[in-house]
Amino acid sequence: MSCTIKDVAKEAGVSTATVSKVVNGKPSISEPTRLRVLEVIKRLNYHPNAQASNFARERSENILFLAVTEPCTAFHNPHMFEIMCGAQNVIRGKKYNFSFLGVSDKASACREVADLIGRKAADGILIHGSATSPDLVSLLVRTGFPHVIIGRPPFPNTACWIDINNHVSGHLAAEYLTKCGYTHIAFIGGPYSDEISRHRLKGFVSSMRIFGLDVPEASVRYGTYSRQSGYEMMEDLLRESVPPDAVICEDNNIAMGAVSAIRKHGLEIPDNIGLITFDNYPLSQLIDPPLTVVDINVHKMGQQAAGILIKKIKNPALNIQSFTTVPELIIRSSTRNTGDLALRR
Repeated sequence: MSCTIKDVAKEAGVSTATVSKVVNGKPSISEPTRLRVLEVIKRLNYHPNAQASNFARERSENILFLAVTEPCTAFHNPHMFEIMCGAQNVIRGKKYNFSFLGVSDKASACREVADLIGRKAADGILIHGSATSPDLVSLLVRTGFPHVIIGRPPFPNTACWIDINNHVSGHLAAEYLTKCGYTHIAFIGGPYSDEISRHRLKGFVSSMRIFGLDVPEASVRYGTYSRQSGYEMMEDLLRESVPPDAVICEDNNIAMGAVSAIRKHGLEIPDNIGLITFDNYPLSQLIDPPLTVVDINVHKMGQQAAGILIKKIKNPALNIQSFTTVPELIIRSSTRNTGDLALRR
């Protein structure tokens, strides 16, 4: 049977309150008493109940990661797990427990957060963009509960969030393709309602204008994040009277479909048409030819989010709204070699 705080107190001839003060390093205990209690703790192999101690101090020593999950989430959204790994590395180093909570929808996310705040089940929470809603943000702001949302909420708010500058991602794609000598560049993306896709498109279009190149309305297509949609959008572009000589694909699945359509028309990548996509998923290197990508270090993003949250736990008044992670260009065989950029993987 394990030793209890009462056993230690009886053996040391002190009250349980005195044992608790010694365990928690309180300065009000005399040195002889402190040493006697510590000797008994060691001899009896007493291990304090961390959960009870944390409850008394109104701390859980737990940080939660919240996201909406569904079947095949790991395939459709591998970024989420990379973000979690980065966050866990920081949180573990700060001696916090790290828990994951997957919910079915945004309404469930709001109910779960309200419950954990009421139960004091966590000291802070990292929230994946998939779980963010106006009701959840309102709850976090109203209660002052320590949080960091990963992905800027697409509505006015005073919550704490960090995000990637997707406008810059679109700019990098346009800048590199023009350096490669492509001039008639198209963009095929997900639904128009997708904020990430819209921001990347805006970065692309604004950069093309700076470079003195036009982006006709027919050069921008919206679809779904699927191979079939990528194939159909690429087919439509290649039927235009002036087909593109390069295409920016919103994700790897769309790019895979685009490659199939390009090959069907007997065109060569990258000589006849260049291809660039976003996010360095394994699929981007398995497609033939391997794809040039604009990548985001989401592992680092998770580290940054966790670091900010730990600071916010210590200082609840801290509020950060920032684009933190800078996109990186990874050059492969789906684009022409400019000869003046050294990075090649």
